[in-house]
Amino acid sequence: MPETIKSVQIPNIAWETAADIHFPPAFDENKKYPAVVSAHPIGSCKEQTSGNIYGKAMAEAGFVVVAFDASFQGASGGQPRFTENPEFRVSDFRFVVDYIQTLPYVDPKRIGVLGICGGGGYAVNAAMTDYRLKCCVGITPVNFGRLTREAFGNFDPAGALEKMAEQRTLEAQGGERYILNYLPPTLADAQKATTDIDIVEATEYYKTDRGRAPNGATSGLFSFNSAALAWDAFNHAEVLMTRPFMVVVGDKTGGFGAYRDAHEIHGRAGSKEKHVVVLPGISHYNLYDKPEAVQPALEQVLPFLKKHLGEAV
Repeated sequence: MPETIKSVQIPNIAWETAADIHFPPAFDENKKYPAVVSAHPIGSCKEQTSGNIYGKAMAEAGFVVVAFDASFQGASGGQPRFTENPEFRVSDFRFVVDYIQTLPYVDPKRIGVLGICGGGGYAVNAAMTDYRLKCCVGITPVNFGRLTREAFGNFDPAGALEKMAEQRTLEAQGGERYILNYLPPTLADAQKATTDIDIVEATEYYKTDRGRAPNGATSGLFSFNSAALAWDAFNHAEVLMTRPFMVVVGDKTGGFGAYRDAHEIHGRAGSKEKHVVVLPGISHYNLYDKPEAVQPALEQVLPFLKKHLGEAV
């Protein structure tokens, strides 16, 4: 019987991906389990909501869960640090699936994926482009490409690209790297700066003991964000998104746009089975860890995963 959580290093392109395997109760290595890849939000890490909330809950429900840190972030390798490149973020899923399929206690044909916030948008894209993933769940999913073109780019994507180009030239010639912090430093600062519920609640989650973790950096390398401007999590979804999926959002909407993105992928996807679950009175960051949001989400998500992935045999 292994430990409840096992930390592993998964081979990636030229570095390793740090991941935690969450095991079901009474785990039996002689059985074959369904598995779920669990992906963290933008600027987050595997020790936060993707691991300690959803990873833990899915493992307790009978799945082997692999929660991983994105390349260039958390405890994973890759340089330069804090790169948020959607192509690499989606590629990470494929390497994690490669690894999961080697585990003798996992059925390689019963692997699903779940992601939260930006990780939810990446999970959708991974399910569209890696058909080893049999189903997909997005918890308050965000399309990082759309967000970068809009709010993160001050609704001036071409202007943002000009600034990124100038900054990258400076850095390539020895200048100091500009690490953009996505959030104000404290909750009080956030409340003074904005009334947007997503920014205020994100700061409360990431900058206080509620959700703070050593590798939850909430940071991005500004000059390398240019890769996101032309990327769309839902590109070709009408044709390529064939997997069953479920997206879960709250009806208290904020500037990060998860409610909008969830309904967009539901409308565009070619999947024969697709679900939007809207939780009343719930906000984006409630779905990270608040029991009144997480529990009703799991009441929809866990039966969906069991339907498409089955149970241990």
